[in-house]
Amino acid sequence: MRKNDLNNLRKKDIKDLEGTLSKKKLEAGQDWAKIKGGREKNLKKYKNIRRDIAQILTIIREKQIIENK
Repeated sequence: MRKNDLNNLRKKDIKDLEGTLSKKKLEAGQDWAKIKGGREKNLKKYKNIRRDIAQILTIIREKQIIENK
């Protein structure tokens, strides 16, 4: 994810981030099935989606910690 994308995600609230997260997880599952089926040649695509999911989860956790203070 680019720096601008991360900055835009940090501006969103937790509900929007959870929606984005569910879309990314669905996309990751579909890509994994394509890789295992031999239909996807770009293996870095799945790696990048997993990284995006981790970044979104980190942003959600940061917002939860800030809200609880």
